[in-house]
Amino acid sequence: MIAIVEYGAGNLASVVKALQRLGRESVITHDPDILIRARKWIIPGVGNFKATASLANGRLGAVIRDGVKDGRPVLGICLGLQWMFEGSAEAPGMKGLGTFSGQCERFPDTVKSPHVGWDSIDRSGSSRLLEGITSGSYLYFTHSYRAPLCSNTVATCTYEAPFTAVAEWGNLFGVQFHPEKSGEVGLKILENFCEV
Repeated sequence: MIAIVEYGAGNLASVVKALQRLGRESVITHDPDILIRARKWIIPGVGNFKATASLANGRLGAVIRDGVKDGRPVLGICLGLQWMFEGSAEAPGMKGLGTFSGQCERFPDTVKSPHVGWDSIDRSGSSRLLEGITSGSYLYFTHSYRAPLCSNTVATCTYEAPFTAVAEWGNLFGVQFHPEKSGEVGLKILENFCEV
């Protein structure tokens, strides 16, 4: 069973549908006891970084942090990836998980924001999540803030400047794009996560 973490952000139903297409059972929950019983977790999200407050506080936050430390497979999508960094300019003073170093920043005024639509990624390292996915593959993005490059970046996208499209550390994976809205390439990425 894969638990999709409900923490107040949007875009959960499309993740469930994508997993159903792969024949995978999932449940949307904010219940820490259900999370503990699930084999894998997905932290999706569209919205303001402030929505991640419940991931930092209380029992839900403690269960997630302990799970990450213990090597539970976790996939962060869009806002879920950004939460894996130290924080975001969108919510100054709020801390993220901090596994990946750096702060997420808003795209500069020199480019249209949000960055919406299909864009390509460039692989920059080995990745279990991107097994079978080549550089130049197109995925669907929609975001106004971008994750910085860090030592755990395994793929980038360039919009005004390169940013982290995929970060990976042990069983912790994060993607800035929406695999659940990215056709067959996105489904392959979700399948790779399911096989971890």
